[in-house]
Amino acid sequence: QVQLVESGGGLVQAGGSLRLACAASGRTFSTATMGWFRQAPGKEREFVAGISWPGGITTYADSVKGRFTISRDNSKNTVYLEMNSLKPGDTAVYLCNGKRSGSSWSKSLASWGQGTQVTVSS
Repeated sequence: QVQLVESGGGLVQAGGSLRLACAASGRTFSTATMGWFRQAPGKEREFVAGISWPGGITTYADSVKGRFTISRDNSKNTVYLEMNSLKPGDTAVYLCNGKRSGSSWSKSLASWGQGTQVTVSS
């Protein structure tokens, strides 16, 4: 059974840092492109960062470039998102998912989980 478990969220002041983790179970994710997304109240889910398998290519939304870093530990089937210089605008529920290389995120490999809440206070 495919499962994604996000963790590491919390409340942090502007300028602070957090490290999120996404543990993926199931062989499907072992060679998948992985990505982090976020959804703020009243807004659509948006792409934040992605990483290829085994990890040589990363992509970021313009709003987080230079502040966020995505990485993966393939031995643990876990993807991380290091978030620095956080801003109130980063407040959202952060979720992860995977996709096959070359496919669209509209064909994500798993159902979206509950994610982990990140709240940045000013």
